[in-house]
Amino acid sequence: MLDVQDFITERGGEPEKIRESQRKRHAPVELVDEIIELYEVHRRTKYGASQISTKINAVQKEIGAKKKAKEDASELLQKKADLEKEKKSEEESAAEKELVLQAKIKRIGNYVHASVPTSNTEVIMTHCILPAFLLSSFKDDNAFIRGWSLETGIVDSEQAIKAEKLSCLTHHEVLARIDGYDPERGVKVQGHSGVFIKNWGARLIRALVDYGLDFLADRDYDEIDTPHMMLKKPMEKTCQLSEFEETLYHISEEVEQNEKYLIATSEQPISAMHDGEWIREKELPIRSLALVPFLTTLSNHHIDMLATAPVTERRLVLTEKMLGGSFEHINLSSSERLSNIAKIEQFLITEPEKSWEEFEKMITVSEEFYQSLGLPYRIVAIVSAALNNAAAKKYDLEAWFPFEGKFKELVSCSNCTDYQSRALEVRCGTKSQTDARKKYVHMLNCTLTATGRTLCCIMENYQTEEGLRIPEVLRPYLRGSPEFIPFTKELSKDSTSQRAKAKPEKGSVSVGKVATPMAVISIETGTQFANLTVQ
Repeated sequence: MLDVQDFITERGGEPEKIRESQRKRHAPVELVDEIIELYEVHRRTKYGASQISTKINAVQKEIGAKKKAKEDASELLQKKADLEKEKKSEEESAAEKELVLQAKIKRIGNYVHASVPTSNTEVIMTHCILPAFLLSSFKDDNAFIRGWSLETGIVDSEQAIKAEKLSCLTHHEVLARIDGYDPERGVKVQGHSGVFIKNWGARLIRALVDYGLDFLADRDYDEIDTPHMMLKKPMEKTCQLSEFEETLYHISEEVEQNEKYLIATSEQPISAMHDGEWIREKELPIRSLALVPFLTTLSNHHIDMLATAPVTERRLVLTEKMLGGSFEHINLSSSERLSNIAKIEQFLITEPEKSWEEFEKMITVSEEFYQSLGLPYRIVAIVSAALNNAAAKKYDLEAWFPFEGKFKELVSCSNCTDYQSRALEVRCGTKSQTDARKKYVHMLNCTLTATGRTLCCIMENYQTEEGLRIPEVLRPYLRGSPEFIPFTKELSKDSTSQRAKAKPEKGSVSVGKVATPMAVISIETGTQFANLTVQ
């Protein structure tokens, strides 16, 4: 959250700077003026309570004088009691107003960094296989930063990346051919998105986890095994309020104070771990890594949320709401959105003066990881309107999927500056009497790998006609250090890659048979909203 003083000109604040940041986010600007007004109301109420305290002190002196003179002070004692009652009422009113004020401030996003591309236009890839003509009319204003491929190394032009669309198998087909997963029985057990990862699929994910943990440990990250549940109070301090109903699983308790939420990322418990601490500068930076399960309702709800986004935003969405919450994930969303995936994440706490340097270091660590795996990628700066409230800037690492010929997100790296640490009251340095503001640490987070998505990317990039080559860095983490996994299963003639080779006529949509009677692809552009129904 922002400092309330930032809104008040008389306290050294720059409210117009906040308004401009809100405009960049395409977020409500009027909230700034509402906060300024609430601050003034709260200030007057607190001042009123302090004035009553002054009156109480004066009456107390009169009472003392009366008693000293052995005179009746009952009238003054009643007056004092009435004033104390009035003061309590004012203090309660001030406390209520402060709660409203703080709630409003939490709705304001962090200051958008000057280097962030200003736009509300982002194409949100839902890992649904769509024809190129359908995507070609959608503009994406995320800014290209750099790219990499094994043949070219780091390049500053997207066109220079050695990455081609291939007539190959999809990642889920490769996984099926090596007998690596069982989606049908997964859906039977869990429902939507359920899948059993098995045999080589499970071994490769375990190899990715072990390699990823060692990769970060070699770079001086301290491993933390975090709680997977958090009490509501600490979660409120570190999580955007809207996420409570939208993406977090809630565990009800008879006692409200004991209500818990399943974590969505490791940044939530790790940041809250330092709640109320004052960290010495010589202890910084603190680099943490954590392996966490993917415990959010994102796979079931987030896309519905996108479908109800303001029509001023141009985005491509796939809505599941119209499907009754269940559809065959292989054909539409494929195995990239596996619900039983694990994530390895970086979390860093640093001095404010060094946070942007550390931001670049964090994304570079993730880049080196994917370079070691030999996966082509690009780094993009996310547009201002797509930033969550805490992030001042965000980079995504998007890796190349050759079957669809698209880059898709594998990593997100965010600098949240002091937005989270202020709410958690995590400070650093020494405060002198002349300092007007507290000095808070800066908090940053970055994915290293979401194992399911990384596995899918490996499947597409390392396949051959006979099977799957294993990335060299993963071989030591597999029993026998194998170099190759042969195909052992055949695909049906109606598989995704076979349908793609059929080359449907331009203007048609073909996604094959699904587990529900129909699927709906929703496209939201400006004030237009169209549904394309496919069988």
